[in-house]
Amino acid sequence: MVQLSILDLVRVRQGSGPRDALDNARDLAAHAEEWGYRRFWVAEHHNMQGIASAATSVVIAHVAAGSRHIRVGAGGIMLPNHAPMIIAEQFGTLAQLFPGRIDLGLGRAPGTDQNTMRALRRSLTNSDHFPNDVVELQAYLGDAEAGQTLFAVPATGTNVPLWILGSSTYGAQLAAALGLPYAFASHFAPADLIPALELYRARFQPSAQLSRPYAMAGINVIAAETDEEARHLATTQQMSVADIFRGARGLSQPPIDDIETYWSPMEKAQAARFLSRSVVGSPQTVRAGIEAFVAETLVDEVMIVSDVFDHQKRLASYRMIADAVPHAADWEKSAA
Repeated sequence: MVQLSILDLVRVRQGSGPRDALDNARDLAAHAEEWGYRRFWVAEHHNMQGIASAATSVVIAHVAAGSRHIRVGAGGIMLPNHAPMIIAEQFGTLAQLFPGRIDLGLGRAPGTDQNTMRALRRSLTNSDHFPNDVVELQAYLGDAEAGQTLFAVPATGTNVPLWILGSSTYGAQLAAALGLPYAFASHFAPADLIPALELYRARFQPSAQLSRPYAMAGINVIAAETDEEARHLATTQQMSVADIFRGARGLSQPPIDDIETYWSPMEKAQAARFLSRSVVGSPQTVRAGIEAFVAETLVDEVMIVSDVFDHQKRLASYRMIADAVPHAADWEKSAA
């Protein structure tokens, strides 16, 4: 059976603030582990008023402290924004606080706009060093070697599992070469999903962390009692995507009755491509959609984004998904 996991956008909603978003993420994780979800990830985004996960390692600590056994991690850290030693120190500390529960997904995109990149002191050439930075970070998290003089305290020996994230074949090639698990961001960049997965599996080289390919893919799923209600809830995410193309990334908005009044035909077409890997509907619709996604992709794990405005309805969506889809909920089984 496939593993189910959650990518939480830590949305700041209209009428609330960042603390509400952070506490809602923590509450969702506590429920999710009872429903059998394997992982709960948050991502690094900067200069976005509607997303409260910029300080990703701090958010992970907040979420992990409010749950007991679900794996909590980054999906991901945009490594070119940081010195590998700093990330090793942060995630090594998390691993000391929450042993056996921390994941570290790594991406090479900036996670923001060019003005914010400059504020982060990031160079446009940093992405060129991404493979070497991954290897350097892995060394800091590994066991000490004879003669070693530089340590990322307290990361040494924690061996925090690394994942390579991607939305193209670049990440697939790197994950395969390094023998690391691979997560594809098909929840917002679906175009290269199948070619990337095929390339990853064909070129995979076993490593100390992973003996065989292990692939995860993102999908947007919104569940409600009826297809009609789920489509209504989905307008929140549709408005957010339309706003991206307008260059106006604001707060999460409550659902509306008629999405056609919100976007233009061009924005609708753009959003349709952006959200093409989505399942919206009743539990029966959701089960059929996720089973078809797994059959097509052959992924080991599905990372679900359920971008619902109301927190209680979001909880209900994730609960319905877990109830509808047969999934492996064995906390002692190591997926990667």
